[in-house]
Amino acid sequence: MTGGASGFPTIYPTILYDDAKAAIRTLTQGLGFTEEAVYEGENGSVLHAELSCGNGRVMLGSRGREGVFAQAMTGAGPAGVYVVVEEVDEHYARAKEFGVEILMEPTDQDYGSRDYMARDAEGNVWSFGTYAPGSG
Repeated sequence: MTGGASGFPTIYPTILYDDAKAAIRTLTQGLGFTEEAVYEGENGSVLHAELSCGNGRVMLGSRGREGVFAQAMTGAGPAGVYVVVEEVDEHYARAKEFGVEILMEPTDQDYGSRDYMARDAEGNVWSFGTYAPGSG
């Protein structure tokens, strides 16, 4: 298997949005992501953006562009992304205060995680919790 040794993530969820700029605002201001890069086209569409949370990143852009990936994603439904956070209740409070739709309040799970679930304005489901897959 390749990757991992450098300390960089090897999987990057990629989501296309009708309103990528609004998605970036929700993810940064409401869900605590950090904007790492945003590249816009001449028409103001988001060609490519990278947002980080911890050592993970998500890539996103605007729907309706040309290219193989954009064509492959035509009509794609919402995505689900899980993000590991240390302070679930604080993270949840920030999201709720920003007005993010909460699907599940912070809950202690049978497998030891504490997590909550939210939905962004375009239907993507974001779960935040303490469970870190592969950590032992």
